[in-house]
Amino acid sequence: MELEPKVKEYFDGGGRDIVSVKANEDYTLLLTFDNGEKRIYDLKPLEGVFKCLEPMSVFKRVYIDDCGCVAWDKDPNVDSEKVWDNKIDLCPDSCYLDSVPADPQ
Repeated sequence: MELEPKVKEYFDGGGRDIVSVKANEDYTLLLTFDNGEKRIYDLKPLEGVFKCLEPMSVFKRVYIDDCGCVAWDKDPNVDSEKVWDNKIDLCPDSCYLDSVPADPQ
């Protein structure tokens, strides 16, 4: 099975690490990658596992976890390292591939 060109190009380049994440008021994320590139990841509409992020106060608790993933703790008072189903996360590869440039040229 051959990868689609966009995915092949991304992985041929070695992938990207996320260095910062910011939650926007419209349920999008501003992601900054290790090459300085800024991209927008759109989570609208919040469905399935992401539905619990609907209150903006919860959505804004986004962070980059120890594995370099974009993450949220469902309950900030629970240690997600001990309670595995307390955390929702997105891997850096899918964040890059499923996002768009923040300032399209």
